[in-house]
Amino acid sequence: MEKRYVVEIGMGVDQHGHRGDPTEAAIKAIHNAISNISLCGISEVLNLSGSGEMIVDVLLGAPFPQNVNEEKVLQAIPFGKKRLKAIEGGLIARGVQLKSLGDDSADILIVNAAITVSFDL
Repeated sequence: MEKRYVVEIGMGVDQHGHRGDPTEAAIKAIHNAISNISLCGISEVLNLSGSGEMIVDVLLGAPFPQNVNEEKVLQAIPFGKKRLKAIEGGLIARGVQLKSLGDDSADILIVNAAITVSFDL
């Protein structure tokens, strides 16, 4: 039975480069969320049950969710059974286009991530 223990929220921004790919902003959103989590009780939870598995669910709100490279994004999570769902969301804001940085538009992509850590005990 899965029991939810932690939900953490993160935000990631990709300001320069190719604007059709929200993957980099998604990775930054995950890093932002997990940098705020301290799972100091993991070993106690798993030892009490005698076995178990940590499950990390990632829900992304992203512009162009169909362009999220799931495999690359899931590599940003250090451990656990990883599951990802990308839905339409996030934000596109107007920034500055700098050709010297490889920009193909002035768009800034913003992706939100909700990370849920559960244990199957």
